[in-house]
Amino acid sequence: MKHERIAILAHGRFPERAKTAIGVMRYGDTEVAAVLDRETAGSRVHDHLTETDAARIDDAPIVESFPEALEMASGEDGRKGDGGSGIDALLVGIAPIGGGFEESWRPDVRAAIEAGCDVVAGLHYFLNDDEEFARLAAESGVDLYDVRDPHEGIGVADGAAGDVDATVVCTVGTDCSVGKMTTTMEIVEVARERGIDAAVVPTGQTGILIEGWGNPIDRVVADFAAGAVEEMVMERGDEHDLLVVEGQGSIVHPAYSPVTCGILHGAMPDALVLCDEAGRDVIHGYERFELPPIDEYVDLYESLGSAVHDCSIVAGALNTRTIEDDDRARKAVSALGDDLHAPTTDPVRFGADPIVEAIVSEVPPE
Repeated sequence: MKHERIAILAHGRFPERAKTAIGVMRYGDTEVAAVLDRETAGSRVHDHLTETDAARIDDAPIVESFPEALEMASGEDGRKGDGGSGIDALLVGIAPIGGGFEESWRPDVRAAIEAGCDVVAGLHYFLNDDEEFARLAAESGVDLYDVRDPHEGIGVADGAAGDVDATVVCTVGTDCSVGKMTTTMEIVEVARERGIDAAVVPTGQTGILIEGWGNPIDRVVADFAAGAVEEMVMERGDEHDLLVVEGQGSIVHPAYSPVTCGILHGAMPDALVLCDEAGRDVIHGYERFELPPIDEYVDLYESLGSAVHDCSIVAGALNTRTIEDDDRARKAVSALGDDLHAPTTDPVRFGADPIVEAIVSEVPPE
C-alpha cells in the first residue's frame, strides 16, 4: 500500500475471519493506527493474537468507529498531512464469502471519505460503483481503491510460463483460508535470508495489498484466469531465481476450484507446497463437504498440474493456530509430513526453513 498510516475495518471478524487485516498487519509496511471492530472495541490487537502472531504484528487499539479512530490518532483533525500523525486511509480488512459489502460498514466508509481519507477494499463490490461513495470521494478529493478490479488487456494463456528462467513454486491448499498466502510470504522471506533472489506472485487481494502489484484471479473472466497468472510469471520470471505463486481456494472446493485450477495451469509450477490447517475436516462455509484424505490431494494436484508442466508436492505447511501446546503442534506437523512423505512445518510457528530446503533440494533455483 502507498499509504503511511491506516485504520482497518474488521467489524465482527477480528482476528479469526479477518485474514486481509492480519496479512497486511503482519507483512505490510504500513502503520496501523487502529482496528475497527464493534464486538471487541476497548481491547487491543495483541489481546486477540497468539504469542507467535503478537511477536510479528504491532499492537494497536480496537475501536467502534472510524471517527473514534481518527480522534484517537491525532485529535479531531486526524487527516495525514494536517499537522498530526493522523490517518490517510481506511482499509476494509475483511472479505465475506462472495466479497459483498455490508451496509453496516457504510457509516465508517462515509466518515473516512468525508475526513479526507482514501478508502481501500478488496471486495467484489466496487466502491467506485457506489453512487454515494463516488460522489463523496469526488467532493473530498480522495481516491477509492478497488483492489479486485483487474486491469484491461488480460487474455488467454499461451502455455509459456514453463519457459521462464526462474524456478516456479505454487502454494496449494486443502481448503480456503488454511494459510496459502502466509506460507507464500514466509517461503520468500526465508529464501531471501538464504541469499536466494525470490519474489511473490500475488493472486489475491491481500497479497496484492502487501506486494503493491498483482492480478486478482478470482475476479478475472474464467477464460483469462490462467492468462492472468501467466502474465505475472512471464513479467517477473527472468528477473528472479525463485517465484512463489500465491495459491487460492482448493481443487476440491465446490465454489472456488476453477480459480485454483486457473492458477495451477497458468503458473506451470516446477513444485507445489500443500497447505492445511490442523483440525479442519470440512470445507469452510460448505460444511456438508468433508475434506478428502491427504493422499487424494497429492494425486489431484500432481496429476492436474503435470497435465501442462511436470510438478510434484515437495513440502507441506500446516497452520497450527488452533493448537496452543507446541509439542502437540509439532506432532500434528509430523503427522502431515508422514501423510505427504515430504518435509513439513508450520512456517509461522516453527519457520519455513524445511520448505525452502525442500525446494532447493528438489528444484534448485538457477
